[in-house]
Amino acid sequence: QVQLVESGGGLVQAGGSLRLSCVNSGSIFSPNIMGWYRQAPGKQREFVADITSNGRTNYADSVKGRFTISRDNGQNTMYLEMNSLKPEDTAVYYCQFKYFSNVVWGRGTQVTVSS
Repeated sequence: QVQLVESGGGLVQAGGSLRLSCVNSGSIFSPNIMGWYRQAPGKQREFVADITSNGRTNYADSVKGRFTISRDNGQNTMYLEMNSLKPEDTAVYYCQFKYFSNVVWGRGTQVTVSS
């Protein structure tokens, strides 16, 4: 069973940086895709970035050039390096793990960017 735990969220000023982590402490299935999604208050959850088990990445236009997704398969961990943060990046960030037709979510970590 896949179990995801996010960490690294917090409060940061606009222009600052944060690094999110997502650890899968459960079973590993391959191939898989790990990704980050976010949900701001009053809005639907939206895609941020994802990375396949062989390292191919994909980003939402709103974060291209500012966020970098990566993963360490040996540590079963995925990261999201977030730079040049904007107030509109404020949201709960969720980790997702997809394998075959299964989708597993973490519980989320809050990111708040002050202006």
